[in-house]
Amino acid sequence: MPLDFDAFSYLSDPSVPAFSDAGPRTVMDAHCGLCSRGARWIARHDKRDEFRIIPLQSELGVALMRHYNLDPDDPLSWLYIEAGLAYTSLDAFIRVAARIGGVWNMVRVLRIVPVGLQDLAYGAVARNRYRWFGKTDMCNLPDAALQKRLL
Repeated sequence: MPLDFDAFSYLSDPSVPAFSDAGPRTVMDAHCGLCSRGARWIARHDKRDEFRIIPLQSELGVALMRHYNLDPDDPLSWLYIEAGLAYTSLDAFIRVAARIGGVWNMVRVLRIVPVGLQDLAYGAVARNRYRWFGKTDMCNLPDAALQKRLL
């Protein structure tokens, strides 16, 4: 389910810097090893070149998180925006995988897991992501396919 905001509500928020919102956008922690792997996964599998990635630590990333009443310092925070609607947690991941399509459509099977259990599993991974996957700097990775997607 999308967050309870009107579609494209960020356009009327003066605290959100203007940005190109044509196509799906995801706000990801640029210092998280798991998130960096996820961003590289998107760059590798998004054959239509639709996705753009906004580092959570950027001015735009922080502004979008705050617009949607999410704490940019909370490890559970990540955001996926598609057609002006915002999604978080495992629901966002499922939507990203479905948008990429192909074999990744199988991820939709996770929707049968009750939302509370999805949030519990997502929260456990998110809270431990630095410990389990380390830290990195997504913005400085020498991956040309990823670099062209960063906003």
